Amino acid sequence: MKRRRRTKILIQGDIHLARKFAESIVDTYECREIMAPQYGLTMIKMRETAKKSLFYIGEVLITEAKVEINNRIGIGIVVGMKDELAQHLAIIDAAYKAELPETNTWETYLIEAENQITKERAKKQAELFETKVNFETMEI
Repeated sequence: MKRRRRTKILIQGDIHLARKFAESIVDTYECREIMAPQYGLTMIKMRETAKKSLFYIGEVLITEAKVEINNRIGIGIVVGMKDELAQHLAIIDAAYKAELPETNTWETYLIEAENQITKERAKKQAELFETKVNFETMEI
């Protein structure tokens, strides 16, 4: 599983999954904190649809953390003030970079969490469609 997909699942899904993964690594391996979770601002890029050009829409608050496991550095960045989640993401990223054996069993949990996120999103979308107004049936 690619890093982007894995991180997206961990951020959008249940926070307990990221905590569970990170704790299993911290209990077994030496984990050195390079940078404690800290806040910062980053620019958000958007693509303008007519000209297909990129521009910066504004800034967003992020929380960033860095961790080292077996001489591999992991980075965790998350939107908002979420110190714990940023730390967990950094530990998980370092574990994948270090190719620790625990990471091999995580993919099934990640796919299951992704399916759950998809179901919840479909349920919310269905609820929105129930409230949608059909203007063709309205009398003017």
